[in-house]
Amino acid sequence: MTTPWETYDYNLTNRERVLRKRQIIPSGHDPSHYVTRRLFATASDGEQIPISLLYRAGLVLDQSAPLLLYGYGAYGTHVPASFSTTRLSLVDRGFVYAIAHVRGGTDKGWHWYTDGKLSKKQNTFTDFISAARHLIASGYTRAGRIVAEGGSAGGMLMGAAVNLAPELFGGIIADVPFVDVLNTMIDANLPLTPPEWLEWGNPIADKTVFTVMRSYSPYDNVEAKPYPPILALGGLTDPRVTYWEPLKWVTKLRAMTTSKCPILLKTNMGAGHGGAPGRLDHLKDVALQYAFALTCVEGGFQSGNGSA
Repeated sequence: MTTPWETYDYNLTNRERVLRKRQIIPSGHDPSHYVTRRLFATASDGEQIPISLLYRAGLVLDQSAPLLLYGYGAYGTHVPASFSTTRLSLVDRGFVYAIAHVRGGTDKGWHWYTDGKLSKKQNTFTDFISAARHLIASGYTRAGRIVAEGGSAGGMLMGAAVNLAPELFGGIIADVPFVDVLNTMIDANLPLTPPEWLEWGNPIADKTVFTVMRSYSPYDNVEAKPYPPILALGGLTDPRVTYWEPLKWVTKLRAMTTSKCPILLKTNMGAGHGGAPGRLDHLKDVALQYAFALTCVEGGFQSGNGSA
């Protein structure tokens, strides 16, 4: 995650890679200033969950560092540990950046996908929590210093994870989060609902699917407990995750949480599922999310659950 994006050809004659293209960073970039690692956390059923790490060289790993943990885990999507200039903004401020390659994606092959969908969807959520606990046990951070981030189906992951283990997180960033899963999947009049039954199951036709979905749907499982600070982001014209999903979720969280941490909602009135159009507007969205993450770990939000 530290080497700028590069394209190589392979010379069969001398069996060497030939560099053809490399991303230029106008502000400058020295890969030696950064460290990347690959860890494996043990899931509740014994599976090994890959975790990709990026942090500043020389960072003291004594559990004091804040950590941003990203997750997705759906549709068989592989989450690459690729180079990103925006991540360096957090890492240069002392963060560890981590990606949990949870089940639901194809990061370890097709079985990694099928073990995280339909009736096995719970594996996605427990994998993420296992990854967080492994990072704590390995000294990279501590409970309450982890800011979790995910969007769309990854936003569902954020909602499910914070319902299951709110004490682990110092903050949650849920971008266009698919959190009202059950109500959406039983509304066949929504044009995108029937195609989604292939991923989640059809709760209208199958009582078992209904029961499983009800057990993890983030909105339906909000309880009276101390939730950490949460930032939910929605788009008014989003055709995939309708704007009322994060709105309903935030409203219920505010009514149920027993902590004094803020539950924030921003609805972009001119954006859809992909966020704000245009490079500069996108960077403003990233800046908002990172400012929230920094505020969470620097004590800007007073929590009632022991988080930073």
